[in-house]
Amino acid sequence: MQQDMQYVYELYKEGNFSKAAAKLFISQPALSMAIQKTEASIGMPLFDRSTRPMRLTPAGEIYIDAIKKTLNLEQDLSQQLDDIRSLKTGNISLGGTNYINSYILPDILFGFNREYPELKINLKEGSAYQMQNMLKERSIDLSISCNPNIIVNFKGFQLFTDHLLVAVPKHIPVPDEVSQCTLSAADIINKKHLSTKYPSVSISIFRNLDFILLEEGNNLYERSMKIFENAGFSPSVKIQLSQLVTAQHLAESGFATTFISDRLIKYNNSNLNYFKLEDKESLRTFYILSHPDRYISNAVSAFIKYIQNYFGIIPL
Repeated sequence: MQQDMQYVYELYKEGNFSKAAAKLFISQPALSMAIQKTEASIGMPLFDRSTRPMRLTPAGEIYIDAIKKTLNLEQDLSQQLDDIRSLKTGNISLGGTNYINSYILPDILFGFNREYPELKINLKEGSAYQMQNMLKERSIDLSISCNPNIIVNFKGFQLFTDHLLVAVPKHIPVPDEVSQCTLSAADIINKKHLSTKYPSVSISIFRNLDFILLEEGNNLYERSMKIFENAGFSPSVKIQLSQLVTAQHLAESGFATTFISDRLIKYNNSNLNYFKLEDKESLRTFYILSHPDRYISNAVSAFIKYIQNYFGIIPL
């Protein structure tokens, strides 16, 4: 990318001259002069300097759109050249939530790195909607999501499912009618919850309990509220959190009841009783997603094939 474009793009991202100049390792007056020179060459301003942070003018929006297209072309060119060099070189940028990055990807990345040690992996973490925006901006190659509203916008390959369970601290009594449905951590680890021998229950059984929920904007929050809505009641919410793992630890301490993915349960010494839910929202299907217009490099293709094989999916 040309230097004048680089300067304009950095100012667009940062929103003010001082931050952009620091990122570019130049002085603020030098950046200001460079931007003015670019604006003079096209005959109109790119930024509305009367706002804080600065906003793009209509001409600026066209200019930034052209820069993004240039960056995408450069990125595709770099990946195609890497492909000529075979899988000995290349980069893969992945994005996921804390749940995906902490509980799903570690073993996968370890195995993939052993098979392709020369490939560089860049792992980003954030909310599902942050990952969606990064995919749209093509700042990451791949992300993993179970949110249908996100999946529909990208090219996707199915990977795995997980089951949301109700996790009740053991000191909290549950109705006798569901006592035979109680599952231990060992039962979940041994996948007994997937057997029809253990019946599912309605969330309405736990309507009198306090709940730990995730914050709005999280797919698990949206699913939880649908589960409550389908059962015809509003839950008593004791606390809302940003991370599923934090909710698990708080429930383990006896704080309140929560929803837990069966893939988070790794150890037998749990202080929780678990219950399968009959609501269809408790079953989540995850896809690996890529931008539909992005060039898929050999490195990215190899990772997609590897992760599909890991979950027993036969690539198409």
